Amino acid sequence: MTESEADSAVDPELRDDAMNRFPVPDLEDLPDDLRERIADETERAGFTPNVFAAMAYKPSHFRAFFDYHDALVEDTALEREEIELIVVAVSGVNHCYYCNVAHGALVRIYAEDPLLADQLVANYRTADINDAHRTMLDVAVKLTERPAEVEQADLEALRQAGFDEEACWDIASVTAFYNLSNRLAMFADMRPNEEFHTLARE
Repeated sequence: MTESEADSAVDPELRDDAMNRFPVPDLEDLPDDLRERIADETERAGFTPNVFAAMAYKPSHFRAFFDYHDALVEDTALEREEIELIVVAVSGVNHCYYCNVAHGALVRIYAEDPLLADQLVANYRTADINDAHRTMLDVAVKLTERPAEVEQADLEALRQAGFDEEACWDIASVTAFYNLSNRLAMFADMRPNEEFHTLARE
């Protein structure tokens, strides 16, 4: 994608209200690679997810953040639905408004279930999920809330639920990354796009 194509594919301006506690940079001031990535995401989603506008505040961190995100979703033993279940359960116990809403939309899309994300945010233990996924979320939430209490028995529970060694690693990696993401989003007061609220509700 050329520089001019990147600019034409993205919103004319990044939303100033993408976060409330730090300034959102102007699109034209960003390095070419950030503008290209933002254009790609805008074309894919139909709008620019505010996390891209917010993370562009510091380009070196933007690159590292999304490189790790991409590795987590592309090189994984987990299904994308499982990744999003972890994100929403973790974000629910952390009370992260941005991730609850944005990744709630992704749960609805990947699970093909308009109700599941709301159940996970309210209380993943009573959500309509299978026993293996409940075990997965038990471990993810324990790692979030009480990391010093994680022990070998938690890995054994995951294995008994059908997750292999790589999947166990990936469960922990997704959990750890989104705990970081939750805390940064809450610190900066990132705000979810209105579009995320209504995606895949029906």
